Amino acid sequence: MTSTRTKPTVVPFTHTATGTGVAQRVTVGGDAGHVVDVDTHPAFGGQDAAPSPLSYVLAALSSCNQITASIVAGELGVALGAWSFEVGGDLDTAVLVSGADGNANFDSVRLVVRVQTDATPEQFDRLVAETERRCPVTQLFRRSGLVYESTWTATPLAG
Repeated sequence: MTSTRTKPTVVPFTHTATGTGVAQRVTVGGDAGHVVDVDTHPAFGGQDAAPSPLSYVLAALSSCNQITASIVAGELGVALGAWSFEVGGDLDTAVLVSGADGNANFDSVRLVVRVQTDATPEQFDRLVAETERRCPVTQLFRRSGLVYESTWTATPLAG
């Protein structure tokens, strides 16, 4: 697969996959050779032997926010400690399972974040705003038209 990389700041992401039925093994491109197994719920024809693609998408939301916030925190000069996330998504399966007209996307996605930090309230507000603006996965959700809600809470940095 050829990259469409058009400028030096673009990082290409690739993977290859093989599968049978609804189960798939994905090998992520790059030197590390990460392998991810994917299956789905029995309601969708799977064995539930591995997370579903939708579970991975929601996991990507929390992990991408943590990575992005870590970058932003470094720029703001604030420290971050332990994180906790709760992520939920509501999926109407009528399009996926029955072929109904409409959008197969989640109807809504919720992200609840708690992070230890030494940021002032003003710095924390800036951290959250910049993280959500710059996080590629957050932007995928926000721009897809679903209802996106997030709640961020700062807790004291453990000493």
